[in-house]
Amino acid sequence: MTWVVTTPAAARIPRSQNRPFVSMLTDWGARDPSAAICHGVVLSIVPEALIVDISHEIEKYNIRHGALMLWCALPFLPIGAHMAVVDPGVGTTRRPIAIEVARGDILVGPDNGLLLPGADRLGGIMRVHVIDNIQYRLPVLTSTFHGRDLFAPAAAHLALGVPLDALGPELDPSDLVTIDWPPVVVRQDELETTVIYRDTFGNLKLAGLTADLLDALPGIEHGGRVEVHIGGRKRPLTMPWAPTFGGVETGGYLIFEDSYGRLCIAQNQGNAAQTLNVDEGATITVRRAPEHLSAGADGHAQPAQIEAQAAE
Repeated sequence: MTWVVTTPAAARIPRSQNRPFVSMLTDWGARDPSAAICHGVVLSIVPEALIVDISHEIEKYNIRHGALMLWCALPFLPIGAHMAVVDPGVGTTRRPIAIEVARGDILVGPDNGLLLPGADRLGGIMRVHVIDNIQYRLPVLTSTFHGRDLFAPAAAHLALGVPLDALGPELDPSDLVTIDWPPVVVRQDELETTVIYRDTFGNLKLAGLTADLLDALPGIEHGGRVEVHIGGRKRPLTMPWAPTFGGVETGGYLIFEDSYGRLCIAQNQGNAAQTLNVDEGATITVRRAPEHLSAGADGHAQPAQIEAQAAE
């Protein structure tokens, strides 16, 4: 069972019933009133609700980005109803769904794979129901704003304690649409993965997790050197497996575990995505570096050498 991540002190504090909690994640942006409208819909149903915006700046129509950001955030949010809407199929035959997970949360959104990584992150799927009971949506269901008309009302009612099965019939979880998530291949002394996201610092998030790297390169420790092969480029980059950015000199590259347990490639005080000219979808292969490719005497990578490699 995965529990809420909190402080030891807070876990010991007795408290009365928490306020109903709703989180929201969308690709709507902040310029239009869509997010505020959905806040209003929830508050009109549950005036005492606590609403947290995970993000409304997901790249338009990018289901994978939304799924990744939801996966990152959910363990650190209170148990509640979590509405996620990245929905290029709005108004079509795609199903609106609500997923109950092992931690006790309910994820609300379209059946397009968006919710599945987050559901796994919270212990896995317990039940799934279609949202089709007209009692739990707005009187008019438009073809283009299901976030307002259907998902926000459903999330509000679920946060208030309405039983999941009141919203509609149950679905077999195996019938859900899966997400296009790149495979991670672990071989002896080699990890093959894919860039799935570039964050605002230019760090390259990979599909692989730290556990995958440790399986592929058993015994590797922080400070150990690896070769990073990017796509079809002729020469690999050599960089350390390091715990944090300051483990290399300014301008140097590293592969590290981000704060969610996911592998990333970064440049200390730089933008790895730009300087390496790496886009999402690029294949990344990580191998243990030969011993003769050691770092300089200070244990750091040499930026001039790295830049020459990156240019090829």
